Amino acid sequence: MAKQCKYSCDSAAETLEWIKAIADFIKPYSFLINAHVVNFFKDRLWESVDKEWIECLGKESVENLLLIPSGVVQDHWPTSLKEFVLTLKSLVYPREQADLKKVFPDFHTTSLNSVLSQGMNLKKKHEVEVLSAIVSSIVSTVQADAIIDVGAGQGYLAQVLAFEYQHSVVAVDACSHHGNVTDARAERIKKHYTVQMRKFGSGNKRLNVPQTITCRIMSLETLKALSTLLPHKCDVEQPKLIEQDLEQYGSKGNRSSLVLAGLHACGDLSVTMLKTILECEEVRAVISIGCCYNLLSEEGFENARIHYGFPMSCGVKTISLSLGKSSRDLACQIYSVWAKNWFSFGQYKDRSAERWKSLGKEAGLHNFELHAFRAAFQMVLHKYFPEVIITSPSIGRQGKALRRKQQRRIMESELHDEESTYSSLPQSPNMDEACSVIQSGEAGAGDKSGIGLNLDALVNKMSLDTGSRCEGRTISADKYSLFEKFCRSGLCRLGLKPLVDINFLGIWNEVEPYVNLIGVYWSLRAAFGPLLETVILLDRLLFLQEQAGHLNVVMLPIFDPALSPRNVAIIAKKLDTVMAS
Repeated sequence: MAKQCKYSCDSAAETLEWIKAIADFIKPYSFLINAHVVNFFKDRLWESVDKEWIECLGKESVENLLLIPSGVVQDHWPTSLKEFVLTLKSLVYPREQADLKKVFPDFHTTSLNSVLSQGMNLKKKHEVEVLSAIVSSIVSTVQADAIIDVGAGQGYLAQVLAFEYQHSVVAVDACSHHGNVTDARAERIKKHYTVQMRKFGSGNKRLNVPQTITCRIMSLETLKALSTLLPHKCDVEQPKLIEQDLEQYGSKGNRSSLVLAGLHACGDLSVTMLKTILECEEVRAVISIGCCYNLLSEEGFENARIHYGFPMSCGVKTISLSLGKSSRDLACQIYSVWAKNWFSFGQYKDRSAERWKSLGKEAGLHNFELHAFRAAFQMVLHKYFPEVIITSPSIGRQGKALRRKQQRRIMESELHDEESTYSSLPQSPNMDEACSVIQSGEAGAGDKSGIGLNLDALVNKMSLDTGSRCEGRTISADKYSLFEKFCRSGLCRLGLKPLVDINFLGIWNEVEPYVNLIGVYWSLRAAFGPLLETVILLDRLLFLQEQAGHLNVVMLPIFDPALSPRNVAIIAKKLDTVMAS
């Protein structure tokens, strides 16, 4: 059982103490945090880890490795390893869902009807149901006129707040396509509610329909300008606005009292929201659930701006804590490990624990196998195509979103029909097939190199083809065969013609003795993800707490972590004296 968190963030002093404790803890492990797993074999990264830990964990089961990021230790582990895992866990901000009714006296969630929830998966539906109820409660408390949904995406939250809770809402997103989808979706919902009102004799009632604004919020000034756009009720028709209209409309608009809401607003956008409550008198409250910490600008790094996203607080600046891109990338990792998520997901599918243990093991092996092949492929690139690594340093990071989708599909397929999964997958992967995917343009959004996009599928197909497993692991010969196909597919994806003298077997023989250690290394490194996210969240909280006498600030997990692991919200409300002024 992991240690319970012994720290508090009820005051600025306590929050800073917690941050300092984390900073002191992570300093000796910078070699692990800042490493890239793709260089595992090339740089012999396992040699930097305590030898006793490596020897112990190298013999550990996959299931137990996957539990390390959740703070679970085994009795037979070395004392130093157990202390490391337990101390790390004790420094992580807890993620158990808060008792929201105690925090928000009038909190009451509404189960979304099929019209409002159309297009939402289980995770999104849960998030929108909970967050919309919280936002509505806050709006009532601070007596705000309207809500700005920052980074609204396709408008799910905005539409629930407008149609279900009857608030005036503006949905702001940088993507014009999202704005068009939001408008089209809102029109369909409006028709449904209009029919319902006529049916029940309230046809003359005017519906609140969310406004949409296409605007890239790159600065605090842009978001401040948005706050002057709104009339006191959004049921008055307004044109759809774009960024260059902000100052023109903002200078003429009626000032409203506002609540800013952001559901997983990316990077600096969440930071800008928190700063706006201090800089803009119209904004009475803000509720922010952050995301995409890898996109945060940071003081002292290449992406730093005049107003950077980390650190925000004076306290963190005084202790000179810097993260860097690798740490911010790691902070983006999902809090719950595969096994923990799937055990929880299984509760909704009424599956036995034993079934989910097996699935978790297979998924873990799949994950580790992918990392091993990719790291070994890096050896091929380093030896035979060094110019590719130099010109495309982020090559190993491409295709992550699609890989997650593929792994999720594997899980869901096995849940619904294991037999059909095995029979429906292609049985003879080859290079022509891999290259045809390129020619057809089948690539993930934002993927420049294409590497990795079909490699998960290739691993699955080959694993099924072999038909021979030893406790979930393919035999050595099959692994080499799969590795070679992995490499050829990867080179094809990169537009590289395999050289006739590439010694795939030689490279595989060189790395094979250390293949099982990559799961150990990955698990130890992944354990830092929740801790690094905790630092970022505490810095934001401390920034607001430092505004003594101006704000009422709380940070709490609002979603069920089994459904939405990134569940921590920072909520700030202006005190009555500030609002009255």
